[in-house]
Amino acid sequence: MSDCPLCNAPGGRLLWQDEFCRVVRADEPDYPGFLRVILNRHVKEMTDLVPEERSRLMMMVCKTEQVIRDVMRPDKINLASLGNVVPHLHWHVIPRFADDPHFPNPVWGERLRETSHAVPADLDAQLAAAFNSLV
Repeated sequence: MSDCPLCNAPGGRLLWQDEFCRVVRADEPDYPGFLRVILNRHVKEMTDLVPEERSRLMMMVCKTEQVIRDVMRPDKINLASLGNVVPHLHWHVIPRFADDPHFPNPVWGERLRETSHAVPADLDAQLAAAFNSLV
């Protein structure tokens, strides 16, 4: 689709990709480990995929979760596939920490504190290296 932002741009800082999907780090200052797994072609829903593609995409979501767990050691991982604003199939994989601004609320819920969880300056490099070794 010509007006789809996920068809026309990476959707974040590219960490890994193949011909089927890509993983990007979202520009979310309060959540520096907030990743998206984005299908490379324009599809709205999981049921628009054939079963093998659904499995392949969910396997990448799980690998993304594992990369975040290995690199960031969060207290919890949140997974979401919304697409109400951008109806292009993508999954949010969000590390959660007890000291993040919204915990235990959803990241889109009421903010409970002002500080973000501290992360290393080379987080992108660590995540990219973990993807390259896992995938």
